[in-house]
Amino acid sequence: MTAWNEDTEAGAAESGSVTVLEGSSFCISAGTGDISSDGGTNGAFFQDTRIISHWVLRVNGSLREPLSAQRPKPFEATFVGRAKWPDGRFDSPLVVRQVRHIGPGLQDDITLENYSAEPVECEVELLVAADQADLFDVKGGRIPATHETTRSVRDGQLVIENVRDGQQRGTAVRARGADVSLDGLRFRASIPARGKWTTSVIVVPLINGQAPAEAFTETGIPHHREGVRRHRHWEQNVPLITVADANLQVTLNRSQSDLGSLRIFDPHHPERAAVAAGAPWFMALFGRDSILSSYMSLMVDPKLAAGTLQTLAGLQGTKVDLDSEEEPGRIPHEVRLGVTAGLAVGGTAYYGTADATPLFAALVGELSRWGLSKDVVQPLLPHVDRALEWIDQYGDRDGDGFVEYLRPNTHGLVNQGWKDSWDGINFADGTMAEAPIALCEVQAYVYGAYVGRSLLAHWDGDRDLESHWAKRAEDLKAAFNEKFWLPEKGYFAVALDKDKRPVDACTSNMGHCLWMGIVDEDKAPSVVEHLMSPQMFTGWGIRTLGSDMGAYNPVSYHNGSVWPHDSALVATGLMRYGFVEEARLLATGILDAAEHFDGRLPELFCGFDRGEFEGPVPYPTACSPQAWAAAAPIQLIRALLRFDPVYTRGVVHLAPILPEDMGDFQAANVLLDTSRITIRAHGTGGSIDGLPPGLKMLAEPRPHLAYPPQAYPA
Repeated sequence: MTAWNEDTEAGAAESGSVTVLEGSSFCISAGTGDISSDGGTNGAFFQDTRIISHWVLRVNGSLREPLSAQRPKPFEATFVGRAKWPDGRFDSPLVVRQVRHIGPGLQDDITLENYSAEPVECEVELLVAADQADLFDVKGGRIPATHETTRSVRDGQLVIENVRDGQQRGTAVRARGADVSLDGLRFRASIPARGKWTTSVIVVPLINGQAPAEAFTETGIPHHREGVRRHRHWEQNVPLITVADANLQVTLNRSQSDLGSLRIFDPHHPERAAVAAGAPWFMALFGRDSILSSYMSLMVDPKLAAGTLQTLAGLQGTKVDLDSEEEPGRIPHEVRLGVTAGLAVGGTAYYGTADATPLFAALVGELSRWGLSKDVVQPLLPHVDRALEWIDQYGDRDGDGFVEYLRPNTHGLVNQGWKDSWDGINFADGTMAEAPIALCEVQAYVYGAYVGRSLLAHWDGDRDLESHWAKRAEDLKAAFNEKFWLPEKGYFAVALDKDKRPVDACTSNMGHCLWMGIVDEDKAPSVVEHLMSPQMFTGWGIRTLGSDMGAYNPVSYHNGSVWPHDSALVATGLMRYGFVEEARLLATGILDAAEHFDGRLPELFCGFDRGEFEGPVPYPTACSPQAWAAAAPIQLIRALLRFDPVYTRGVVHLAPILPEDMGDFQAANVLLDTSRITIRAHGTGGSIDGLPPGLKMLAEPRPHLAYPPQAYPA
C-alpha cells in the first residue's frame, strides 16, 4: 500500500492540456480534444474513477490538424481542427468541431463541415478505452498490472466494465447511426457540398450497472442540466466588481468564476454548496482547504462557507478508527468516492489533519459576525463544541495545552498541517522534525476557535461560557508566546517537535499567527521584519521557507515556493497588526503575479526572486483552477479595503488603503445578512450603500477579536 503522504502533489498534466469540470466530474484532454492511453493522467473522471482513458477521433484514417481549443464555460470546451480530405489534398476544406460537455458522464457533439463545392464521403472512427482506474492510481502513475476490463457490445452501445473491491464500475458509449465494435464507434458520413454532418457521442458511467441521475441523453439539451443552471445562477448572483485597473478586473472576474466552477453539492442536501480544493485532482471536499477557501470567499458568497461547514458537520468524527484516523469530533481532511479510496485513506473519508477541526470552529464564529442568521449558525454550535472537545481529548495528545499530530498507522499523512508533504517541516539546518509535532499556525487556529466560541456565547447572552472560552484563549496565547518564540532569532518556531524542541526554521506559517491574532503586540514588528525580508519576500509573494534555510529549494512544493493563499493570509495578518505598507506591498506583489498567469493564480509557483525572471516561474504540477488560489485575490481586496463586518456588535468596518494606481473600486450585490450592499472605495476613502437597519459603518480598521472587546460596549 502506498503511503498517503507520498502523493500530496498533483500529477503533471500534459502541456497544452484542456480541463473541463462540473462538480466532482472532470475531463483532461490534449488540445485537440483527444485522450491518449499512454499511461498519462489524461481522461474523463466520474466519482474518482476514470471512465474514459482513451478517446481518439480519426477522420479518413488520420488525426485532425488542431486549429483551436476554447473553454467558454468551466464545464464545456470546443475543439476545432482540420480533417484530411479523402484524396489527401493539401489545404483540406473539411473542418471538425467537437463540443465537449462534462457532468454525470460526457457528451461530445461532433460536426464535420464541408467548405468544398463538391460532396464528400468520410470514414469517421472513435477509438475508446475505459480502464476504470481509481483517481489515486492515475494521479500516482500506478495502474495495477492486474487491472483488467471486460468489453461487450450490448443494446447498440460499447460497455466497458471492471470489478474491484466488490464494486462494478463501467462505461457505456453510444451514438445514433454508429457501427459499434469492441474498440470503438465508426460512422460513414455523407457530407453535401457546403454542408454539415453531425453526431452526438454519449458516455454514461455505470456503478453496479446503474447510470447516474441526469446522465446525458440524445434528447436532452446539455445546457439545461442542473449543473449548468447552478453555474448560471452563481454568475447572476455574485457581486459585480468593477475596478479601474483592467488587469485586476480580469483577475477578480476569473476568481469569482473559478470559485463557482469548484463548487460541489451533497446529493442528500442539494441546496448546500461546498467548495472543492482544486482541479483537476482535488475535486473533492477537503476540510482545511475548503474551510480556508470559503473564508477567503466571504465577500463573494458567505453561503459557500455555510454550505461547507454544514457538509463537514455531517462528516464529523464519531468513533476512533486508526485506519482512517477518525476520532470523535474531528473534522475530516478529505472525502473520496473511488473504489480503492478505502485502501488509501481507510474509507471514503480520511481524518488525518490537525488544523481542520479548530478552523471549523473559528469559521462558525466568523459567520456569526458576517451576519448569517441564527438559523444557520445555531445548528452548528453542537458541532463546534464537539470540535473543541476533540482539541482537548485527542488533539492535545500530552496535555501541555498545544495540539499535536502523530499518525497512528503506516499509510496516513506524516505531516498533518497545510504543509503536508513528507519533508514539509524541518529545522533551520534542514533536519526534518519528528512527530508528535505541534505546528505554530495550528495553535493560532485553536486560539481563533476559542475566541470565536467566546464571542458566540456573548451573542447568546451566556456570560459564563463567554468568560470560560475567553480565559482559554488568553491562557493559550500566553503559553504560545512563551514556548514558540525564539528570542535569539526574533521570530516564532514553525513547530515543537517530539521532544518539545522549537523547530527553528523561518517559515511563512507564523504569518497565519498574525492573521489569527495570537502574536503579542511587542513581537509583531520583528515577525513582520522577517516575513518581509529578502529571504522570505520574493517580490511576488512570501516564500514558504526562507532562502537562507537548510532545506530551501525554490522549486519545492513546501520548502521555498510561493502559495498565493498563504501570502493572502499573511497579508491579512500584517493588516491586522497595523503594518499597512507591508500589507499593501505584499498584496500588490501577488496581484501582479496573477497578471502573468492570465488572471488565474495557480496553486503555487516557484520561489525565485522577482528580479531573476520577467515573471513568476510556474510550478510544474500546480493545480489550476485551485480554490484557495482563486479566493486569494478576493481576500487580498477585502484586506486592502479593511472591510470587516461585526454583525453581532452592530458595526461594519471599512477603512480602505487601496493603491492609488488601482483607481476607483466598487463591489455591488455583496451579501450581508439578507441585504445586498454596495461598497465603494478609492485610496483611503470608502462608503457602503444599502446597509441593513441597525448596522453602522465605522471608518476605522477592526480591532483584534480579543476579550474583553474594548472597542465595543459590552
